[in-house]
Amino acid sequence: MGDHRAKEALFDVLVEAAKALGNGRRAELVDVLSQGERSVEELAAEIRQSVANTSQHLQRLLRAGVVTSRRSGTRVYYSLAGPAVERLWRALRETAEAHAGELGALALSYLGDRTSLSTINRDELQRRLKQGDVVVLDVRPRPEYDAAHIPGALSMPVADLKARLRQIPEGRDIVAYCRGSYCVYADDAVRELSEVGRQALRLEEGFPEWKAAGLPVEPAT
Repeated sequence: MGDHRAKEALFDVLVEAAKALGNGRRAELVDVLSQGERSVEELAAEIRQSVANTSQHLQRLLRAGVVTSRRSGTRVYYSLAGPAVERLWRALRETAEAHAGELGALALSYLGDRTSLSTINRDELQRRLKQGDVVVLDVRPRPEYDAAHIPGALSMPVADLKARLRQIPEGRDIVAYCRGSYCVYADDAVRELSEVGRQALRLEEGFPEWKAAGLPVEPAT
């Protein structure tokens, strides 16, 4: 007969990753890191927390084996510990979407009304990329684009969009994508482009889902 205390300890260790994700700011850090490696300073800016507070959250994720870190000069960079963490984060979101009734209302409050935004799914985007009749914009911050992006996509952080409109080829539909279902960057880009008369669509979901589906990315991972 097995040792009952050993069994309890075993299950306690198994839930360490879940316990580490039991905080909104740490979950947000995992969401950002699902795009690629980032420095502590960049992560702090993304989640609008102090560097000290962000570092504490990252250390908690590190102890739970959710992230890994490396030092380069005076900076420390973090990344997800592996594909299993991405799958865990995706499963957590899907579970919440299926069972947390208030999530829809909160998403509407944060993202605004999306009903007027045209969308395109992954399969259709693949087909149109092969035809060459779309321009794809990656509207995430540049470090995330550099880590990995949809082949042929132009890096166009949403904050730079108005200033760089002339760089976007005309005569083709524009598809904007960002981090995923709860990322507002692509929504903002589609609205801005529509206001100036450009035909724009938002990719359903985002880059992590594209990558998780085994579709091509650059640079190859």
